[in-house]
Order: sequence, then structure tokens, then C-alpha cells
Amino acid sequence: MRVSVRQENLAKGLSIVGRAVENRPTLPVLSNVLLNAEDARLKLAAMDMSLGMSITCWIGAKVDEPGAITLPKNTLADLVNNLSPERVDLTLDKTHQTVNVRCGTTVSNIKGIDSSEFPLLPEDGGGDVIVSGRTLKDMINQTVFATAKEDNRPILTGIYTELNGNTLTMAAADGYRLAVRTSEIEANFPESFSMVIPGRALAEVARIISEEDDEIGITLPGDRDMVLFHLKNVLVSSQLLEGRFPDFGGVIPKNYITQTVVYTSDLLRACKRAAIFARDSAGSAQILIKPARSAGEPGEVVIAGRSNERGDNTGMVDASVEGEGLDVSLNVEYLIDVLNVIPDERVILQSNGATSPSVLRPENRDDFIHVIMPMTRPN
Repeated sequence: MRVSVRQENLAKGLSIVGRAVENRPTLPVLSNVLLNAEDARLKLAAMDMSLGMSITCWIGAKVDEPGAITLPKNTLADLVNNLSPERVDLTLDKTHQTVNVRCGTTVSNIKGIDSSEFPLLPEDGGGDVIVSGRTLKDMINQTVFATAKEDNRPILTGIYTELNGNTLTMAAADGYRLAVRTSEIEANFPESFSMVIPGRALAEVARIISEEDDEIGITLPGDRDMVLFHLKNVLVSSQLLEGRFPDFGGVIPKNYITQTVVYTSDLLRACKRAAIFARDSAGSAQILIKPARSAGEPGEVVIAGRSNERGDNTGMVDASVEGEGLDVSLNVEYLIDVLNVIPDERVILQSNGATSPSVLRPENRDDFIHVIMPMTRPN
């Protein structure tokens, strides 16, 4: 293998695939990145067997001699990131499985492992379903934060993904909150098709999607029970999670006694201030909603975070309140998570009482809804 690439392209490619390298792999080769020079391109790939995820990236290259090798991800990435922004020449010594790296006046040699020991990678293609890159990125970002971080119930670490007619639905829940996002796509599934994709894999897809990715192809599971995401120069594959995702439709309240409309940025800042002190009480903050005292006056939303050791913070924002007043305790970090992914100017907070789930959604939109369970107020 003899190939030349631009330093910035190689660094970017390694940053994309590097997230799929296992921290503690069972096979030494899984600590490495596969480099395969062919057809005027250099293919970079990494695989995390524990997650069942792989990422493959192609960058433009001048290939004088095709070939393949796997190199330690950390060593290669650290070196490339510190090279000057010019041409990088890679030459493989097959006898010693070593790659000579030249960039300007810098010369390095990196020992690798034969590419034949690297697991087989899925093939690239067009995909069964085409989704707007911007839409898919938004859908993932507006649900993935609600996946479970612990694997006590592995199914909750994934995002439920359903195709029904021309509607794509993504939902995530961790037992304390639920995020559901829907979007219309250019497809038609006469029968509903669903799968649960690991949140980690979808987070990587969202991270990689750039403005160049106008459309994303999705290859649905076949015999290998695997889903593929085809970006412009990147392929992400992921095994699906086994099990039945909870029926989340019944969790979403159908009515409410209090509805509050508030500016998203105002509520987010108030929640961030309260969170500083609410951390000592598992994130529990008091949300006090007060209807207007008289016609023509605004209502109020008071957010209070308290710590017995460090003090407290109370903030108030103006709001439009319909119905009864409300005094509820919610995890303020959960509120921050969802408010961070809502670009809309105002949000609606609905509740059926202090012991019922609260619903947060953007104003004038019904394609995104977030449900948060109430907390027991600390003493």
C-alpha cells in the first residue's frame, strides 16, 4: 500500500470512525482502525463488537499501490492531529506490518496488525428508505437524551423507531421521562414496521451528519438483524436491540387542568440557575405555576432549587397560564435536556396535577412531545 492524503481529511476521517473503537476490546485488532487504499479512495473503518456497531468512512486519496492494514487508533490519531496541514504519505511494509508516515519533514513508523484479522464489514449501498439529513439529525437529538444510561433494562437504552405509512416515529424512555418525535417522509409502509436501535449508535449518526448530507439512506434489517445508515461518505451499521419496547402511548396524558405557555430561552435560563442548587436533591426543583391575578396581566412560573448545605435559587418568568395553579416537583436536569433541543421560541407545559406526568412540547407543533414524571419533594 502506497497512498497520499491531505492531513485535514485524514484527521477528520479518524475522528469520525474513532468513536467506534472499543475501550477494552476482547481482540487486539479491535483497538485498531482499518485502512484500505483502493479506487482513488482511502477507506477507514472501526468496529465496536460489544455494541454491535461499525463506522466506515471514505476520503479522497492518490493511490499508487492498493493495500490494507490496521493501525492502533490512538497512536495514529494522535500523530495525524499533530502533523502540519499538508500531504501525508502512507507506505506499508508488508513484511513487518509497519506503515511509514511522512508529512513534510516528519517521518514516523507505526506497527499494525494484518487487515485479514479485522472482522467483515457491511457493504455500502443506497438504502431502503430515504430521509432528509436535517430531519433525521433533529429526530435523534430530540429523543436520544431520554434513553436509559444504565443497562438494567437494555431495551430502554435504545430508540424505538417505527415506519408506518409515510410517518417515521422515534421514541425514547428511561422510566422517568419519555420523548416522542414524528416526521413525514417520502415512503409508504402499508404495514407498520418497527425496531429498537441502540441510542449510542444513533447518537453517532447524528454527530456525523453534516450539511452535505442532504439525504440519508436507511437499509432496514434483514437476516443479520442490522440497520445501516448511508451518509455521503460514511456508513454506520448497528445491531438492533432484542426485546419489546414499552407501549408508550398510554403514558402520554390525554387531558390537562393547567396549560402554560412560556418563552423557551427564559425557562431554560431559570432552570439552569435552579439546577445549581437542586443537584443535592437528585435534581428535584419546585415548579410553581400561578395564573394571572387579573385580566391583562401575565401569569408566572417560579422555578426553585434548594440545597440544605449550599443555599437556594428562585427565579420567575412571565407566562400565559390557562386553568388552575400548579405546584409540582420535577427533575430540573430533565427540563434542561429537553429545552436544549427545542429551537422554537415558546414551549407549552401541560399538567393534570402535582402527582401526574407533565407534558412539554413546542408551541404550534404536534410532532414532538416530552413527558416527565413528577418527583417526591425533598424534606
